[in-house]
Amino acid sequence: MSRFKGIYWRTFTVTVGMVALTLVLLGASFFSLTYSYIVSEKRGELQDKAEVIAQMAVSAYSKPGILNSPWSEDLKEIVSVAKRMSNTDFLIWIPSLRGFISTDGSIGNRELTLPAEMGEKLEKGESYAGNSRLGLYEKARFVVAVPARTAADGTVVGPVLAVAEPNAMTEMWRAFLGIFAMTAVTVLLIAFVVTATTTMQQTKPIKDMATAARNFADGNFDARVYDTGRDDEIGELTEAFNAMADSIQKTEQQRREFIANISHELKTPMTTIAGYADGILDGVISPEEERQYLSIISAESRRLSRLVRRMLDVSQLQSIDLIKQKRPFDLSESMRRVLVSMEKKITGRGLDVDVEIPEDPIMVMGDNDLLTQVVYNLLENACKFAAQGSALFLGLEKQGEKAVVTVRNTGETIPAEELPLLFERFHKTDKSRSEDKDGVGLGLYIVRTILEQHREKITAASENGITTFSFTVQLAEEKGLAKTV
Repeated sequence: MSRFKGIYWRTFTVTVGMVALTLVLLGASFFSLTYSYIVSEKRGELQDKAEVIAQMAVSAYSKPGILNSPWSEDLKEIVSVAKRMSNTDFLIWIPSLRGFISTDGSIGNRELTLPAEMGEKLEKGESYAGNSRLGLYEKARFVVAVPARTAADGTVVGPVLAVAEPNAMTEMWRAFLGIFAMTAVTVLLIAFVVTATTTMQQTKPIKDMATAARNFADGNFDARVYDTGRDDEIGELTEAFNAMADSIQKTEQQRREFIANISHELKTPMTTIAGYADGILDGVISPEEERQYLSIISAESRRLSRLVRRMLDVSQLQSIDLIKQKRPFDLSESMRRVLVSMEKKITGRGLDVDVEIPEDPIMVMGDNDLLTQVVYNLLENACKFAAQGSALFLGLEKQGEKAVVTVRNTGETIPAEELPLLFERFHKTDKSRSEDKDGVGLGLYIVRTILEQHREKITAASENGITTFSFTVQLAEEKGLAKTV
């Protein structure tokens, strides 16, 4: 993947692009508003000055003979004063000569062309403002024209034009433009730095996760993302990833332990079977002893069969969807059948059984065979670890919308730190606690898996030599149900 196609560069580009676009839009709006404001201010300024000059011109017009001389001292004094007042040209109309006298001597004898709109407004006695070359200038200039009225009757004598210098309109606007440009550059630089820093902080944990994932693929399960202390989505993702890594590492450790256990469990009976079979075939074992060793071979073969069957059970549970197989059935009847099937094992260990199963059917929703397997595994486990000659308890009762199954035995107390591990895959308790060495740590894992797929819970407690397992099953609706076995 190209480094410019990553999240960092996409986020960086989009953020900076949005900042730049915002500045452009704000700049366009700012320039439009400031230019309109400057034009309005300049128009008001020029109009005020033009009206003053118009009043002075009207006063000059009222003197005898002034209108017959285009360059009278009074009019020259007026335009001179006007030029000193501001950086503005003023054109004063001389009615008798049908021409203008200007503060700019270079255009005094040139022909002046007034825009049609200006002429129309001046004829109506209104002022005018706009851009025009007036037939005198190379480029259009901002022009304000006001009518010069007599004081006696308000008759319009002629116009007075105020013409802004080319740079007068743009000086303030250029100042605003410079300030805005400097501000925009500063904002963009800040945006670059902040976006680069923030985006890097966001993408670094993701890159670390990718590196850790590649380490997992290479067999290194110790890799973690060390970016703690963040209270945001990235922090949650980091915590979730590390939790997943811990789970993967734990599963890998359990897998290795399972392989080691399975290797040991398979090696022992296979070695025994092969050794005794070879002894019989080679004549090392006498004919009188053959039956004894054949019995051992048979027992070891059955143990291998049980081991393989348990492994197949685990594989099957991981590949089926139990939710679609839920049906109403009588849980009390299923528990009685389990108890009957376990009679030989219970009797063989000299155990008494205390049973509290209601006589009436207790209908529950679930897979009959699998939930029966749960009861069987729990009762078998309780029988295996019960003290010789002690008592077992198997009970069933209703609690709200649930049926609760309880299996209890008396034996050695399970340490508190070991209780959470009982239902883990491949976990085995201390082998010295049981005379039965057939277990491979899958029975209780199968129990938990079945119950989890039924959305049910199981709990375990052990105190003072009494160990209790309890799990719940959803009761079936009573209306319209037929007993299912």
